[in-house]
Amino acid sequence: MLTVSGLHTEYVSDKGVVVKAALDVSFEVPEGKLFTLLGPSGCGKTTTLRSIAGLEKPTLGEIKVNGVPVYSSHNKVFTPPNKRGFGMVFQSYAIWPHMTVFANASFPLEVGAKKYSREEIRTKVMRVLESVELAQYHDRDATRLSGGQQQRLALARALVMEPQLLLLDEPLSNLDAKLREKMRFELKKIQRELNITTIYVTHDQSEALALSHEIAVMRNGRIMQRGTPRQIYETPTSEFVADFVGSINFIRATVRGIDSVSGQMVLDSELGLLQVPANTEFSVGESVQVCIRPEDIVLSDTPPQVDHRNHFLGSVHLKVFLGEVFDFQVQVGEKIILARVHPSQKSPVGAPIYVVLNPASCIVLKAQPQDKS
Repeated sequence: MLTVSGLHTEYVSDKGVVVKAALDVSFEVPEGKLFTLLGPSGCGKTTTLRSIAGLEKPTLGEIKVNGVPVYSSHNKVFTPPNKRGFGMVFQSYAIWPHMTVFANASFPLEVGAKKYSREEIRTKVMRVLESVELAQYHDRDATRLSGGQQQRLALARALVMEPQLLLLDEPLSNLDAKLREKMRFELKKIQRELNITTIYVTHDQSEALALSHEIAVMRNGRIMQRGTPRQIYETPTSEFVADFVGSINFIRATVRGIDSVSGQMVLDSELGLLQVPANTEFSVGESVQVCIRPEDIVLSDTPPQVDHRNHFLGSVHLKVFLGEVFDFQVQVGEKIILARVHPSQKSPVGAPIYVVLNPASCIVLKAQPQDKS
């Protein structure tokens, strides 16, 4: 449905410096799917979204919707944003305070190029207000809506034109944590029920994992990795992606060799000897990073009965109660390991404790030079 190919976008900052905001960005979004651009501030995700919308003019590349270019540097095509027919919802909802809920939602139909009768407008508006559960508030002043209701009204206003593509730029960031979590479910429900193709921009990895069919993680204007939420979380391909999406432990190690009995790779790590899944990409003597999620670590007060060597004696350094889980910091030698466990784990601070790492849960990546950017 949407195809972005070789997109380059740059602009001049307030200080007169040329900023290369998007560098060779390419991806495809099938019809009816929600595709998320995820990354830290300044990574190029919003610039990419604005380029799709037509609010930024790229310097190179092509953007097609249903096979029709709306931008092409090669063919010198640039369709103005008001001619693209896309719906947009921004971080600030831009609700008109002097209008009712109905008037806010109907405004795009009343000022658009296509003319509708009053009955057609009412039918379209009420249908979309029902979809976002605001129909009962149609005659209420927009300023009397809660934050979550205003967010849904902004969404309704974008949907009423029946756009072929919906663009969402951090639409939940102004909500408090509990309402934001609730709105994730509502937004996902609306998007799936209406089957509307959506591009979603966020820096919130939990939001991206909860909402998306596919995620592109961006850094410094480039896409670092694309995949389903599960692929991005469980099999990151770089230290940056592993660290940005969720909490993770990094353990420095060196490849010692292959264990012919277990068919696994043996590493000399800062914890001690580690067994991990065999991987032909790595050679003996190579420096690597072992990554493991806190929830994949098992803690034991007694020596564990396991058929691998990935268990180490440490001591409880710190622990934090989070309700449904306990976060334990365990010190093994000079290394602090984060484990996320059930609250039934009662070991006190300072107590000895065993850290158990399942070899299958260990992700091995090529060691990268330290990069603070």
